[in-house]
Formats: sequence, C-alpha cells, structure tokens
Amino acid sequence: MAGIELLSGAFNDHAVPARGYACEGDGESPPPAWSGIPDEATGLVLSCEDPDAPSGTFAHRVVVGIDPRSEGTEAGEAGKSPPAGTELVNGHGERGCGGPHPPQPGDEGHRYFLRLYALGEPCVLPEAPSAHQVHQAVDDEQLASGTIVALRRR
Repeated sequence: MAGIELLSGAFNDHAVPARGYACEGDGESPPPAWSGIPDEATGLVLSCEDPDAPSGTFAHRVVVGIDPRSEGTEAGEAGKSPPAGTELVNGHGERGCGGPHPPQPGDEGHRYFLRLYALGEPCVLPEAPSAHQVHQAVDDEQLASGTIVALRRR
C-alpha cells in the first residue's frame, strides 16, 4: 500500500502542538497538509483519535468526502472542513475538531493520531462514528494512508 505524506503547520510528528490547538486554548483545528494521494482515489477521510483516553480510543474528529485533489486545509475554527469534506459528530458530541484535553491534571501524556486515508469508494459511516467504526470502514477500502502524531499532557 502506498503512503501519504501528512504534515501539519501546528506541530511536527511526535511533538507538542501550540496551546491554541488544545481545548484550553482557542480550540483551532490543526492545519493538515498532504501529498502522495493516488490518482484513483475518489475521496479522503481525515480522523483524529486519542488511543490513551481512559474510556478507550476517543474520536476527536472525523471528516469524510474530502476532495482527493486537495492538498490540505488551513488552521481554523473547529467546524471548518477540508475541501468538500463533511464533518461528522465527534466524541464530544459536536461537529468538527474537539481539541486535545487530557482528562486529569498530571495525567500521563496522550497521543493524538491525525490520519488521512485515500479511498477508492465512498466511506459510509454513522453520523457520530467511534474510532473503531472509522477503522472498520476504511480498512478494506484504503488505497493509501498517512499518519502524524501530536503529544499532549496537562
């Protein structure tokens, strides 16, 4: 499977994003940029998840139907979607990006996986998918993927 190069203007891989991209800051969605999308891709899915959440992997953001000819999106408010994308309801019960916010002061750091999947077929998900449902939906259909990880602790 081919790889997508996924970057962010908000953080480097396995680094801490600026405070403005967390719940205690402005809550802006980090600006992802990508390259290496296969020509046969018909859509992209962007997700952000925290596998270190006490209740299990937490879906901070899920966007489906992103234009495969796009190259990313700018930083912006939580509800701002990438080109042609549809924001689904995240684990906070809201559309858009729910920024990193480890639940307890002093809690071990959390990892936030920002993933982009290139698909050959449209992705069908419930309105408020879990991270597990996203993985199930893209596993068999992905042509390529890319991941970048942000770190955060309180």
